[in-house]
This record gives sequence, C-alpha cells and structure tokens, in this order.
Amino acid sequence: MNVESIRLTELSACAGCAAKLGAAELRSVMERVSPATNARVLVGYGDSDDAGVYLLREDLALVQTVDFFPPIVDDPYDFGRIAATNALSDVYAMGGKPHSALNIVAFPEDLDLAILAQILEGGAAVARDAGVAIVGGHTIKDAEPKYGMAVTGVVDPQRIVTNAGAQPGDALVLTKPLGTGILTTALRRNAITPSDLAEAIRWMTTLNEAAAAAMLAAGAHAATDITGFGLLGHAENMARASGVKLIFDSTAVPLMARVLELIGDGIVPGGTRHNAETHAAFTEFATPVPEAMRVALSDAQTSGGLLIAVASGNLSTLVRELNDRSTMAAVVGEVREGSGIEVTA
Repeated sequence: MNVESIRLTELSACAGCAAKLGAAELRSVMERVSPATNARVLVGYGDSDDAGVYLLREDLALVQTVDFFPPIVDDPYDFGRIAATNALSDVYAMGGKPHSALNIVAFPEDLDLAILAQILEGGAAVARDAGVAIVGGHTIKDAEPKYGMAVTGVVDPQRIVTNAGAQPGDALVLTKPLGTGILTTALRRNAITPSDLAEAIRWMTTLNEAAAAAMLAAGAHAATDITGFGLLGHAENMARASGVKLIFDSTAVPLMARVLELIGDGIVPGGTRHNAETHAAFTEFATPVPEAMRVALSDAQTSGGLLIAVASGNLSTLVRELNDRSTMAAVVGEVREGSGIEVTA
C-alpha cells in the first residue's frame, strides 16, 4: 500500500472535533451520572468546563483532560500535530500549564504502520514545543484511525480560570478565527485544494499557551476553548455556568478565508448542522444576521481559540498582552445580565 496515496479523512465518518457527541445529548447522559463528591475536586465533570481540577495542596492543583478524534486532515504528521494541540488546549483554557501526556491511539490492522509513526511524531513535535513529556499511552485496533492525548498539568488553585466567572459588563475576546469545520469538510468534498487548507492548519497547530498567559496577566474572569460545540455552544456553557447573557457582534467575529462562500455553496459538516439546530433554542439572532454567518457561529471547530471574558477596564491590557505575544485579539461582544445568547448584526 502506498502511504502517500492514503487519504486519512476517507477512513472515518466524522472528522476532528465534529465527532464529539452533541452537547444536549451529552448533558442528558451526564445528568444520570452522580457527580464527583471528593472535597479535593475543585472542577469536576458536572461543571461542563474544559478540564477537571484536583487539589493536591493549598498552592498546587492538577488539571486533567483527555481528547482524541478521527483524522481531520490527510497528512498523518499534521493530523498528529492538530490532535496534540487540541488536547493541550483544555489545560491552557483553565489557566494551567501542561506537563505530561499519554497517547491514545486507535488504528486499523490493515493500515501501514508508517502512517501511525508519522501521526505520533506530529504529536511528539507539538509536545516538545509545549515542554510536555509524553510518558506512555494505549493503542487499540479499530476500523477508523483515531489519535489524541490524556494530558496532566498544574495550576495555582487561586488562579484557576473557569467558564463560570463571566460578569455583566465584561468584554468578550476571541483568539482564533472560526471556520475549520467548513474548510476541512470542503477538502473532503474536493471543493477546495490542499493549499486552501493551509490557513486552517496553521491555526489548528497554534498552541493556546500564549493566549492563556495573556488572559492570566490581564486577570480574566472566565474562559473556554472553542471546539466541537462551536462558538455559540461553548458560549452557552459559559453563559449558563456564569448566570449571565452573552452578546456577540457578528460583524466582529473573525472567519477564515472563503468560509461564508463555502457555506453558501452548501459545504456544511453534519456536526455543524446539528450544532446550529441545538443552538437555535437558546440564541436570539437579529434579523439582519445572514444565514451563512449564523451557521459559521455554530461551526464545529477543532483546536480553536480561547473565548475570554475580561472586565472592561482590563480589556486594553488583555489586547496588549495578546498582541505582544503575536496572538489574535478580536473583541467580539460583551456580557450582560440575563441568560442565553444574543447575536447582533
């Protein structure tokens, strides 16, 4: 079998974080599961946050997360880099620093092991850049290839950033543009060329480490990373956890090139369509917001940026800290009293 002729994305039904179980379905399942009651659990799975936090001592807590998915791109090395960057992101979103990781692999028996080696090397490259030690892992046989990591990091218990701290008057800042779900689906359908995906790959392999450092320096109230539930889905988690309403200016939300054009051509992944249907229940759209933009706001992202809520008085500090670290600082909305999401034009 010619390794270079294999299109990894053709080996799976879903790609990247679009393979996640829907937020509403997941919530209905977890409501039937008793939450953790250990007094050392500072953030558990009942909080719908990005990672779990476990107190070790007064000045030190563990941040733990796991994330894996089927191929979102055809190049094995890039797939490994994207999956690793995505897995580390949850720790950064909590204000933590990742230290170690375990590889998680599912791989078809009839697929060349050279492909797996390239996937793992891509993950290892990202881990080295992040200063993370890969200390082992687990592999199983599966008809679909999948890769990701279980990541352990640390955080100061007094500086944990959760999705529950947004306050009325806060500004909302996004650190990466949207559109990875649309663009990767377009490539799967041969609607764009591999070179058209270069921007998305660059963003999906950009660590959220700098964005996390910036939000800590600016004293952010809340944050979450944007992945499979789309901007509106993860924003709703923040709004619900914080007991507030989030207002987005659709004209200020950054998108990758050609995203609206491709949506207009009907290039929309199933995960994004499902998100949009779910998000309609809690989102109020201003009439002028175009349908394509509404879809983009629900696009299932893989390895997306951070959505950060910061006091308006600290907004300039956050923007400066992000700019100093060569990180996007798109001011996309604000926090108000109330509940749910509102999108203006």
